[in-house]
Amino acid sequence: MNAALQTLIDRYQPVTSQDWENALREIVQELALLGLWRSKFFEHAAFYGGTALRIFHGLPRFSEDMDFSLLRPDADFQLAPYLEAIRAELSALGFTFEVDRKAKQVSTAIDSAFIKGSTRINLLEIGAPSGLSTRFAPTQRLKIKLEVDTDPPAGAHDEVRTLLIPIPFQTRLYKLPSLFAGKLHAILCRNWKTRVKGRDFFDFIWYLGKGVPCHLAHLQSRMEQTGHWTSGTPLDETVLKQRLIQRFNEVDFDQARDDVRPFVRDADALALWSRDFFLSLVDQVKGE
Repeated sequence: MNAALQTLIDRYQPVTSQDWENALREIVQELALLGLWRSKFFEHAAFYGGTALRIFHGLPRFSEDMDFSLLRPDADFQLAPYLEAIRAELSALGFTFEVDRKAKQVSTAIDSAFIKGSTRINLLEIGAPSGLSTRFAPTQRLKIKLEVDTDPPAGAHDEVRTLLIPIPFQTRLYKLPSLFAGKLHAILCRNWKTRVKGRDFFDFIWYLGKGVPCHLAHLQSRMEQTGHWTSGTPLDETVLKQRLIQRFNEVDFDQARDDVRPFVRDADALALWSRDFFLSLVDQVKGE
C-alpha cells in the first residue's frame, strides 16, 4: 500500500464494515480538498457544513457530502474545471472513482458534482480485509456529492486552516459562528419531507458543548434568501430561541436518532434524545 495512504488509514483503526466505509469516505473527502487546493479553488470559495466541521474541528460523527460557498456571487462560476484535480489526487493513490459534474435539470444557484466508485474495490485499496469487503455488494457504490453555492448569503466570516497529510495544504472555510448559523438555518428551514436529518441535531449539541455563538447576521441573510425571514427586520437571540422551540415541538426525534446512528461510533451519545431534552437546550443558544 502507498505510504501516504497507509498514514491516512492508520488514524481510524477501523474494525467493523461501517468503520471501514466511513474511513474510506473521509479519506476521499480529504483528497478532494487537496485537489481543490492544488487547483486554486479556495481563492474563490470556502468550505462549510458538517464535513468541514468533522475534518477541521473534530466533530464526532462522519459526514457524507461536501458543501462550498463562493466568497462572492458569481452566476457564471463553473465547478467542472476543478474536477480533474480531484480525479488526479484519487488516481495517484490507486483509487477508482468517477468525478463528474451533475447536469442541472432546473436553473439554480447550486453547481454540483459527484464522486462515485465501487465501495468494495476501493475498500480493498485501503487495506480492508477481503472477507470484510465482500460484505458489500459488487454493485454498491460510495457516493459523495459536492455542491457550490454560487449566490452565497451575505455576512459569513471565513478563515484558512491547514491539514498536514497526505501533504501540508490549506483550505478556506467558514468560522465556527458562521458554520453554526448555517446549521441553525438547516434546523429551522430544511424541508425534511419523510426523512428527518438527525445529523443537524447532533451538530447542534456539539456547537452548544463548544460554547459557539451563532452569527445572527449571517443566519438572517440565509433565512431571507430562502423566504423564511422578512428582509429589513433584525433577527435577535430572543426570536431565534422562539423559532427553535417551535421547531423542536414539530420534530420526530426517533426518526432523527435513526438517521444519525450509522455515523456515530458511540450510540450512547443519542440516548437522551427527546423533545424535552432539546427544548431544555434552547436557553444555551447565544448570538453574536
